[in-house]
Amino acid sequence: MTLMDAEPRTPSPATHDVTNQPPPLTPYDASDDAALLEGLRREGAGWAEAGLRRLGLRAGGPEAQAWGELANRHEPVLRTHDRYGHRVDEVDFHPSWHELMRVAVAEGLAGAPWADGRPGAHVARAAGGLVWGHTEAGHGCPTSMTYAAVPALRRQPELAKVYEPLLTSREYDPGLRVPTQKRGLLAGMGMTEKQGGSDVRTNTTTATPTAEPGMYTLRGHKWFTSAPMCDVFLVLAQAPDGLSCFLVPRVLPDGTRNTFRIQRLKDKLGNRSNASSEPEFDGTVAWLVGPEGQGVKTIIEMVNCTRLDCVMMSAALMRKTLVEAGHHARHRGAFGARLLDQPLMRNVLADLALESEAATTLTLRLAGAADRSVRGGDGPQDERAFRRIATAVGKYWVTKRGPAFTAEALECLGGNGYVEESGMPRHYREAPLLSIWEGSGNVNALDVLRALTREPATAEAFFAELALARGADARLDAAVARLRSGLGEVTQSGARRLVERMALTLQASLLVRHAPPAVADAFCATRLDGDWGHSFGTLPDSADFDGILGRALPPAS
Repeated sequence: MTLMDAEPRTPSPATHDVTNQPPPLTPYDASDDAALLEGLRREGAGWAEAGLRRLGLRAGGPEAQAWGELANRHEPVLRTHDRYGHRVDEVDFHPSWHELMRVAVAEGLAGAPWADGRPGAHVARAAGGLVWGHTEAGHGCPTSMTYAAVPALRRQPELAKVYEPLLTSREYDPGLRVPTQKRGLLAGMGMTEKQGGSDVRTNTTTATPTAEPGMYTLRGHKWFTSAPMCDVFLVLAQAPDGLSCFLVPRVLPDGTRNTFRIQRLKDKLGNRSNASSEPEFDGTVAWLVGPEGQGVKTIIEMVNCTRLDCVMMSAALMRKTLVEAGHHARHRGAFGARLLDQPLMRNVLADLALESEAATTLTLRLAGAADRSVRGGDGPQDERAFRRIATAVGKYWVTKRGPAFTAEALECLGGNGYVEESGMPRHYREAPLLSIWEGSGNVNALDVLRALTREPATAEAFFAELALARGADARLDAAVARLRSGLGEVTQSGARRLVERMALTLQASLLVRHAPPAVADAFCATRLDGDWGHSFGTLPDSADFDGILGRALPPAS
């Protein structure tokens, strides 16, 4: 038979037909989260719900999602000199970074709550961060530091009078110019140095007084100073009477550039959209904030605020990756059924959903404590004490859970999740940062020990919070009793174990009081009563998977 005599062959299916792949998640509503909306109302910011829903649609929209991807693909670039050889020390960002920043500042995610007299303003900001965090995390650094700078700057009222109205502005006005000639300002901070890290009392940067009262010149080298294109920085340096806090503007009142030599940008694991730098000070003009020798005491309020944001950003990352994993499982089939209908995948997703809801609920409770503590002066004494210890507890635990959570969510996508185009690798690289920023796990665990031993009111406030759920769940009552009885036996080497128990007990108490029975029961059975394995997806068969997932996953688009 010749080729001409052959029978015509039936065309084979196209080799590039795409089947069994999920459709794009975008657009979606990033605020469609029952735990988030219930917590917003419970903590006194229900008035912000309409705006939050609007922001959620924008965060989950194709434009904002593209901004997040582009800002990390096109990383910031350092320019130490201009074309003529003049020192400029500027960092160029992709336009997508500026779009993200513009929305964040306009939506009140930077310093705006300090100028908002409505109860719940700080809760509304935290909720906004949980939602806008679905875009990308890097630009949350300058907005967080700007938010945190305001209470520290208030230690020097004459400086706060000048700068606070601009730090609380909702206008994003990039570019280095005289601060008082701008429509809005961003603030950064420079604490760590290469020889000490978190041990800031070993800082070697010096501050020399000038003839003008309150003005100093700085000389030294900072090790991790993020967002160097901010307008002003709060910096720690050694003054004649000890470690002190200073305000350092990038541009001086006469329009000249302050000495802020950016030696390099860090080549980081994640957080690639955000420039983290090593600035050198040499005759750098600065103004004293707070008394000399009280630098740590002055800046500690800033640290409390940024630690809350670490909890919030970790919770946002958990929620974002859970939504991605649930969307994939809803549309992907394997072994004759949708992934979402397969019992073991349901177990994994339900376990992740419990962790996500616990993190979100704790974030909003901490934000509520912050709001009630700072609004109208000192605020309730017990809320201040609770905030002091619970923020450190939450910072330790929620940020520790982030990397394991994100890895499990990525695995739900299988090999697809390991590919950059999915976005999951970027989230995975981001997760470890939040347990390092503002003190690693050891620093926060030791801070909790310090509070318990030196500030007895913090333990009283913590157990008063737990007591609000007394009698509602026997497993929780037993965990509280074990926690209380073990406080007197804790050593430094056991600090992590203690703080872990504190965090789980606090999260359980919040869920018992505020979450549906399906969520609270599964959390207490696993996290408190030990009916759990060593990885996600090991909930007992008695868990209400339908109830947990029905609450956690957004409806199918």
